Amino acid sequence: MIARALIVGCFALSALSVTAVAQDDPPAPEAETSLPANASALDRKVRLDRLLNRLATAPTPEDAKPYEASIDVLWNQSGSDTADLLTTRAVDLVAAEDQQGALKLLDAALEARPDFAEGWNKRATLFFLSGDYVSAMSAIHETLRYEPRHYGAWAGLGKILEQSGDDEKALAAYRRALAIHPHLEGLRKNADELEIKLKGEEL
Repeated sequence: MIARALIVGCFALSALSVTAVAQDDPPAPEAETSLPANASALDRKVRLDRLLNRLATAPTPEDAKPYEASIDVLWNQSGSDTADLLTTRAVDLVAAEDQQGALKLLDAALEARPDFAEGWNKRATLFFLSGDYVSAMSAIHETLRYEPRHYGAWAGLGKILEQSGDDEKALAAYRRALAIHPHLEGLRKNADELEIKLKGEEL
């Protein structure tokens, strides 16, 4: 159940060319959050690359949290005011336990912005929660198509694969998530337990 809580937690949190990391102190997290409305796609990519670099090298979970929060902010900026508004309303409906209503709003958001990776991730989460793993996998594929570094999507993929009995592929997905976000809450323990299980089956 740890991974299920992790996936739901990723949904809740998101509602709120990798280079070497410089050795100087990182900037204050407040400087790394939202971009101005007129920011270009390149500005967004540069900011996101920097945050993901720092997330991958954060020494402790506490050090990682500001970068994770800032990445969530950027991932929730689709580039379309319409898609952003619909997604915000979808999150509100999830809080009100109206998953079908939330799904309809997310579908509309993705019509407005088909390359909105976080919109696809939220859609995957809703399908996961309803037990529709086939649709969840399809949405995860779209998430990773547009944002291959989406650690929440990799974690969700791993959980679905594990529950489907494909432990080797599940562990590979967990490792992909942890390579991007080494301190992703709960996932390290889940991956370690699965690795021990697989080694035991080999004996």
